[in-house]
Amino acid sequence: MTVPPVTTARLQGKRIVVTGGARGIGGEIATRFAAEGAHVSILDRLVDEGTALAEQLHGNFYEVDLLHPDAIESAMHRAIEVHDGIDVLVNSAGILKFSPLLDITVAGWNEMFSINTRAMLTTMQVAARSMIAAGTGGKMINLASMAAKKGGANEGHYAASKAAVVALTRVAALEWGEHGITANSLCPGYILTEMGAATRTEQDILTWSAYSPLGRLGNPSDVAGVALFLASPDADYLTGQAINVTGGMVMH
Repeated sequence: MTVPPVTTARLQGKRIVVTGGARGIGGEIATRFAAEGAHVSILDRLVDEGTALAEQLHGNFYEVDLLHPDAIESAMHRAIEVHDGIDVLVNSAGILKFSPLLDITVAGWNEMFSINTRAMLTTMQVAARSMIAAGTGGKMINLASMAAKKGGANEGHYAASKAAVVALTRVAALEWGEHGITANSLCPGYILTEMGAATRTEQDILTWSAYSPLGRLGNPSDVAGVALFLASPDADYLTGQAINVTGGMVMH
């Protein structure tokens, strides 16, 4: 992953925290934001990849396991303290596992919600307290999924956790709007990330590509471009939305 040249500096000097920013969609968002002049802090459990990307972006890396709320709070506080505040929070970290509804266990359900939803609540609470105290507002961008709107066979716990992300984001928009904080979620479709590639066969890719009017699956850069818009001043009056980045697979 290489850093493209700064062309518009749309995020010049902005302080950004990206969870799951070591690779995939989060890594692409971190890279795009840094190229636009932002100071980027990456929170991830992938130490080698996260450290390398943070160094490349002249940013900071903080190791964190999203199963542990106390560790999340600590990492968030360290990231915020380094730059004396936070302007944009991007929650990109998440997991995807498949299981028929009849086979989903309590442990599997709890793990999915702990990482995909509860961890977001924790990062949002820490970020919001800092933004409110500073009195300068801020932006929150949460990665949900196409599954939040249409479900998917063998994805019951995943789809439910991502639908919860959409709801959580809308509540944040309602409660924190008076402080100048916007909150939006992104609902990517089938994006060719490391996680996506590991869970899809070549035939799966061909089949799903046909469902898009554009005839292809998405790339992390497709999502990063929309995230950049949401983080920029162009989206100052946009909040509480769940934006599809699905190549037309979902149109509502």
